[in-house]
Amino acid sequence: MSATQTATVAPMQASNAAEILRMFPEINTHLATQTQTHTTNGNDSDLAGYDEEQIRLMDEVCIVLDENDLPIGSASKKICHLMENIDKGLLHRAFSCFLFDKDNKLLLQQRASEKITFPDMWTNTCCSHPLGVPGETGSTLEASILGAKRAAQRKLQQELGIKPAQVPLEKFQFLTRIHYKAPSDGKWGEHEIDYILFIKADVDLDINPNEVQATQYVSEGELKEMFKDDKLKFTPWFKLICQTMMFEWWEHLNGGLEKYMNEQEIRRM
Repeated sequence: MSATQTATVAPMQASNAAEILRMFPEINTHLATQTQTHTTNGNDSDLAGYDEEQIRLMDEVCIVLDENDLPIGSASKKICHLMENIDKGLLHRAFSCFLFDKDNKLLLQQRASEKITFPDMWTNTCCSHPLGVPGETGSTLEASILGAKRAAQRKLQQELGIKPAQVPLEKFQFLTRIHYKAPSDGKWGEHEIDYILFIKADVDLDINPNEVQATQYVSEGELKEMFKDDKLKFTPWFKLICQTMMFEWWEHLNGGLEKYMNEQEIRRM
């Protein structure tokens, strides 16, 4: 995917729970805390040749949703990210965290080459999934926001080595949710309702090279210049967010951001 390409429009067909469960028997309707035994394993041809640690992470359980962001159940990260399933309407929950320093510079990361989806691409500070486990799953918006914040705190530590004490839950600010669909390659992709979280904090980094190959703090102007560089590739969700409200939100980081926070409607992109 080139730096100028963006995500495709999310399908508008209804994600009926009964139909999803019929098509995807792998879904665990009890939001299991353990992965299903028939998902990823050492003999899985879909994952042959990929990094061992990234294969292991494909066993994590994502929260499967209907189109209104209500949990239906859970399924492995692998099941949720195969394009053959995405194209049938399988949808899961995600978060995108944007961390700013005291000078209002945004911390970017370049995804590791080992990543199965969207390797080597630049993106916002941290992007991942609340898991289908107690504490990160929610059926109300309030509970779901808290789950996304907990997931963001967990992944900031796992990917970037940021200690939870430096990013306490109460400092995360929820702005909105976006529903989008985007292919990574012919096999993998994303179809998510993505919770957008801002946090302003000065942090210490100890990056996990299996997740992140580079980091960079950028101003608004510096990020816009990066987008003009055809040699750089960006994740589709990051491009979508930046092409819509990101820079307006950024302008209000020190005052007035409240009017953009806690949006109730899902933005369909």
